[in-house]
Amino acid sequence: MSADATDGQVAATVGFRPEEIDTAAPTRAARLKWVIVVDGTLPAGRAVNAAACVAAATSPAVTGLLGGPAVDAAGSEHVGLPWAGCSVLAADGAALVRIRERAAASPEVFVADMPVSAQLTRVYDEYLEAVAGQAPEDIAYAAVGLVGPRNRVDRIVGRLPLL
Repeated sequence: MSADATDGQVAATVGFRPEEIDTAAPTRAARLKWVIVVDGTLPAGRAVNAAACVAAATSPAVTGLLGGPAVDAAGSEHVGLPWAGCSVLAADGAALVRIRERAAASPEVFVADMPVSAQLTRVYDEYLEAVAGQAPEDIAYAAVGLVGPRNRVDRIVGRLPLL
C-alpha cells in the first residue's frame, strides 16, 4: 500500500492489532518493522527534514504505531513515541527509487515518500504542480518510509547502513 504524491490515498490499512501491541517487548519482537531510508548524499538539514516529513505522514496512517504518553515524576505528560522503533537508513537516489518501487508493489507494506521536489519550494501547491508534471519514472526521492512485515521490509531494504 502506498501513500504518495501521485494518489494521496492509502489503499488498505497496515498496522498493529491491539493484541500485538507489547510495549514491554524489545522492538525486534514486533511483527511490523518501520524504516525510513534517506538519500545519504543530502546535507544534514535536508536529510533530517526528509525523515521528519516521511515520519509525519506515516504515524497517523499506521494503526498502533505510537505508544501511550510517558509521565514524568512531576506528572507532566510527554507524547507517545513509536513503541516498535524506527530505523533511519541511508541509500543513494537510485536505490531509493528501487526501494519505493519494490515496497509499493507489496500490498502488505505501507509506503510514504518525499519526492525531491518537495524541498524545492515553500508553497505546497507548487510542490503538487511539480509532481503532477513528472512521469512516475522521473521522480527522485529525498526519503522513503516503509512499514510492513519485518521479513518483507528486510528483503526490500537489504543491509543498508544507518544514516
